[in-house]
Amino acid sequence: MPRYLLAPLLLLLLVLAAPASASASAPAQVGGGQVWVIELSDTINPGSAEYLVNGLDQAAVAGASLVVIRMDTPGGLVTSMREMVKAILACPVPVVVYVAPAGARATSAGAFIILAAPVAAMAPATHVGAAHPVGGQGQDIKGTMGEKAVSDLKALAVSLAKRRGRDPKLAEEMVVKSTSFDAIKAKELGLADIVARDLGQLLQSLQGRKVPTADGEKVIDTKGKTIRFYQPGWRDKLLSLLASPNLAYILLMIGLAGIYFELSHPGTVFPGVVGGLALILAFFAMSTLPVSYAGLALIGLAVVLFFAEIKITSYGLLSAGGAVSLILGSVMLFKSGETVVAVSLTVLVPTALAMILFFGGVAYLAGKAQMAKSVTGKEGLLGAHGVVVDARRVRVLGELWSFTSDQSLEPGQKVEVVSVNGLEVEVRPSAPQEPHD
Repeated sequence: MPRYLLAPLLLLLLVLAAPASASASAPAQVGGGQVWVIELSDTINPGSAEYLVNGLDQAAVAGASLVVIRMDTPGGLVTSMREMVKAILACPVPVVVYVAPAGARATSAGAFIILAAPVAAMAPATHVGAAHPVGGQGQDIKGTMGEKAVSDLKALAVSLAKRRGRDPKLAEEMVVKSTSFDAIKAKELGLADIVARDLGQLLQSLQGRKVPTADGEKVIDTKGKTIRFYQPGWRDKLLSLLASPNLAYILLMIGLAGIYFELSHPGTVFPGVVGGLALILAFFAMSTLPVSYAGLALIGLAVVLFFAEIKITSYGLLSAGGAVSLILGSVMLFKSGETVVAVSLTVLVPTALAMILFFGGVAYLAGKAQMAKSVTGKEGLLGAHGVVVDARRVRVLGELWSFTSDQSLEPGQKVEVVSVNGLEVEVRPSAPQEPHD
């Protein structure tokens, strides 16, 4: 290699190597991206979890310099909370969880979001804590399942606290003793890093702060940054609305009732359309919830048994089996796991009873109608009385029919239908009525 090329080549290698050395020894300065604010003012459920995860992903793709999760939540599902925690821990952008405005809270599952935050901030008159696991209706989880849930969440809280340099004993107390802390106390004890009255004061407090991210430690620069508020779309709002076991159950029952009525009374159309729409929404809602396929199968079996009652004379045995299957399926519809998800008894009992009465009533009326003598068609004509119109036609049940007879008949004479042959009836003179005394 010529010597005159050696010096420029070495200089180029030094220039290329310099940034790598600097990035390995010092925190990276967060550049000129926007500050993203993600509003989380809802229960923690599959819908809000998907919304937050998508928001963090989009902020990273857009090159955001900072993400502020402004939170006010009473808690929610453990499974959804874990998804949020994983997304925060894996985010390459500095994340700040800010409990605001005044009066807001981060309790139950929300407390774990605070513990997972690289920077935890709170507005005055807010609080965090009360993270003891409870059932889907707010009740204590008894026995081994309760001990397991407490132990599992305690370990998660402690591990998150240690990762972020917070007191693990305080994190454990929030789970085991349901301890809560207001903003000032949380700041004194190190659970919160910043107390800020509004977003502007928060951004000022964050200026120049070193924050750990999934891509290493970074320095926040908030000067001159524009703020972008990330809003939930219609799908996020719909998911959040439908992510309720009570609503999912009611939609499922309405859907099954509509389809059942349409099958038992073909051609009514409207119940089938309503039932189909309700079923689609129910399955959409249940796709975000821990559904038990055994419970769903029992509910489906109940509908089959009620429908079979229409076709088979069982003197109510099939309906009784359908009622039992419906009740068992309703109770078992959602799985029990870290957090007990269940249909509220105040919703389950009246809804299940209403469905049993509806299914049973429709089956009874349909069966009764099938057992009754037909008053239309061929069977309805046999034995019916009519009047001769002319030499070729008689009027029977308001309709004109061609007729044959082995006797001579006069117009206006009353006759009785003996048989039906296609579009022609055979008649005979009606027997004269005996006079009454």
